[in-house]
Amino acid sequence: MRFLFSLFCFVLFATGVSKAQTIAQIKTELAASKDPLGYVKFKIKKTYKVDTVSIVSTNSFVNFGDSLAYYGEVGSVYGPFKSKNGQKYLLEILGKATNTFYHVAHILLDTSTFQKKFVNALADTIIYKIQSGQNTFQEMAITYSSDNTSGSKGGELGWFCRGVMLPQLDAAIQMHKKGDVFKVWTKMGLHIVTLMDNPKKDTGYALMLRVLL
Repeated sequence: MRFLFSLFCFVLFATGVSKAQTIAQIKTELAASKDPLGYVKFKIKKTYKVDTVSIVSTNSFVNFGDSLAYYGEVGSVYGPFKSKNGQKYLLEILGKATNTFYHVAHILLDTSTFQKKFVNALADTIIYKIQSGQNTFQEMAITYSSDNTSGSKGGELGWFCRGVMLPQLDAAIQMHKKGDVFKVWTKMGLHIVTLMDNPKKDTGYALMLRVLL
């Protein structure tokens, strides 16, 4: 009886090792394949999906997927991971493309509380104090911004890619350079905006292959 129990345990152990080796082998062969889709479809015959992942911000990621899309290497295979329904899968980064990113800070003046005429005059005063050196942009953001999240950080919004902000902000930002301080009206209110750095090209998109195991 003890022999049979030991044999049963050995079979379970061997099965687990074999499965682990199979996944490791798939990862190695998939990474080396010149035709990843063909390898998955015809050789290992697994279900797969190809996704385009957008990187909205390079300093705060929405989820694990866009973080891996940004930091991962093209051709590398990652995982296995487990989805919410318990399905295991591998991810391979097939390619990347660039987008333009802007480092932005803003002070949001809420027009739902004050009249537009007053808000506009207040914005002009704030901009004058910043440009004359009486106060820093960060000090004004902490004092006046109704965006509590960024206001507590001196107006800092981080690096955002072109096309993800409100249309009025997106258009205005593209027309200015580092150090400019300017006003932009949106449905949120009046924004006093500054560009903290020059625009830069960085990874904005990644094509990712998801292989279900």
